[in-house]
Amino acid sequence: MDKKEARKKSKEARKLISQEEIEDKSLAIANQLLRMDIWDKLYYHLFLTIEEQKEINTEYILQILAGKDKEIVISKCKFATLGMTHFLLTDNTKIKKNSYNVPEPVDGLEVPDAKIDVVFVPLLAYDKQGNRVGYGKGFYDNFLSKCKPETIKIGLSFFPPEEKIEDVSESDVKLDFCVTPEGILQFLN
Repeated sequence: MDKKEARKKSKEARKLISQEEIEDKSLAIANQLLRMDIWDKLYYHLFLTIEEQKEINTEYILQILAGKDKEIVISKCKFATLGMTHFLLTDNTKIKKNSYNVPEPVDGLEVPDAKIDVVFVPLLAYDKQGNRVGYGKGFYDNFLSKCKPETIKIGLSFFPPEEKIEDVSESDVKLDFCVTPEGILQFLN
C-alpha cells in the first residue's frame, strides 16, 4: 500500500467513527500511555486535536501531563518553510485555529527542538515497521529530524497498523512506538 492509499483508507475509516467512539478510544489510548516507561522525562510535545479531522482527543493526555507536572510543548506551523515553532504551554497561552483548523499557540516562551524528550505524533496511518503517514506536508518529519536521537517518538492511532507502506522516503522519520486503544506497539529502528 502506498501513502496515498493509506491516507484515503484512514480518512474513510475516521468518517465512520462517532464522537462517543472518539472519546472512548482517546481515553483508552491515554490509559495505555500510563503503562509506558516514559514518565521520567521532562519535556513532552503534544499535538492539539483537529476536531474536523476526527483526530484523537489529546485533552486526556494533556491532563496526565499536567497531573505529572511535566513541561508541555505545543507547536505553531510555519507554512512557508514547512517548519514548526514550539512553545511552552502555560496558563497564559492563547490558542487560535489556523486556516487549516489546526489549534496553535499565538505566541509564548519558545522551546528548542533539542530540549524535547517525548513527542506524541499525529498520523493518519502507519505500518508494522513504524513508518507513519501524515497529511503529506512533512511538518513532523522536518521537526522529528531535528530532535535529539534519544527523543521518544510515539504515534497515536485509533486503528491497527498497515502491513507495509511501500513508498517510504529517506526523509521520513520512523516512530519508536504507536499506541492504540488496544495496546502498545514497539518498533525496532
